[in-house]
Amino acid sequence: MAKNTSSKPEPDQLPASINPRLRQRQRQDFPASHYLQGILAGDSVLLSQAITLVESTRLEDQRKARTIVEGCLPHSGRSFRLGITGVPGVGKSTFIEAFGLALVEAGKKVAVLAVDPSSQLTHGSILGDKTRMAQLSIHANVFIRPSPAGESLGGVAAKTRELILLCEAAGYDFIIVETVGVGQSEVAVYKLTDFFLLLLLPGAGDELQGIKRGVVEMADLIAVNKADDDRRIPAQQARAAYQRALHLFPPKSSNWIAKAQTCSAITGAGIPAIIEEIKDYQSLTKDNGFFLHNRQEQAIHWFQQQLRQRILDQFLQPSDHQEKLAKLEAAIRAEELSPQAAVEAFFQEN
Repeated sequence: MAKNTSSKPEPDQLPASINPRLRQRQRQDFPASHYLQGILAGDSVLLSQAITLVESTRLEDQRKARTIVEGCLPHSGRSFRLGITGVPGVGKSTFIEAFGLALVEAGKKVAVLAVDPSSQLTHGSILGDKTRMAQLSIHANVFIRPSPAGESLGGVAAKTRELILLCEAAGYDFIIVETVGVGQSEVAVYKLTDFFLLLLLPGAGDELQGIKRGVVEMADLIAVNKADDDRRIPAQQARAAYQRALHLFPPKSSNWIAKAQTCSAITGAGIPAIIEEIKDYQSLTKDNGFFLHNRQEQAIHWFQQQLRQRILDQFLQPSDHQEKLAKLEAAIRAEELSPQAAVEAFFQEN
């Protein structure tokens, strides 16, 4: 077989790029100030690139990202933050598309931060939410950014709070955070957003046993989706069951009374009513002071979370700690120590 002696094509011989500016962008190493100026000017490309820096694990990128986030902070806080969660198959992406289009028609700029589950084996994510929001993703006043959940609990990515601040500084006045699914740890998205919307399905068996009490208790509104065609009656029955359940929970500190409604992301039925509920909530909580208080408490919560993680990382960083951990892990594998005894042993030696 003849040896392939063909040389690498010259740059001017390469086929034209679909996006001729893409190669140029990739070659640039912009300072933090350049990204900040672009974000404040509403440049979605620089916003996306800045988010990539925020999510990066490279030390140099992290330093630059911190400067960008701090620069965006004075320009943030003016949006409404909506958290959306729901059981698998409930139609979160379809709902967000219908909901987002309704907001855009009302003159809002909408950012969607969609969190995709990460594989615990390969640590990869599909990040396919844009393909499930085809109409919404092409709108000029919409920004959609999928992010991998990684090892973070609670259905949100580790950097979701920073991403919210960047989107607010870019002028998006309605931020939607879509979580990976429903569970007790959804308190994470609850601690990020102003309003917590829980999407559920009609006719899914025992309606109240199929979900966690903690999630229902946190919900500011329950929406039974797919209430169309032959599922309208089961949806109404499910709504009534959830509404009765909501009355069993203690009053919210916001003084807001949570409700259950039906909707159809396909037909758009019920979407306007949900938007009105959110407006009523926003009006009530701003009047009674809870809105600002909640934002302040959320900032303290995420400060404490970041502080704990930083302390843990720095504590485990020294090489002698790593050696002790390796020995203790070997003892656990050999069943010479229980995990609890290994923890005690580690701190006794330190």
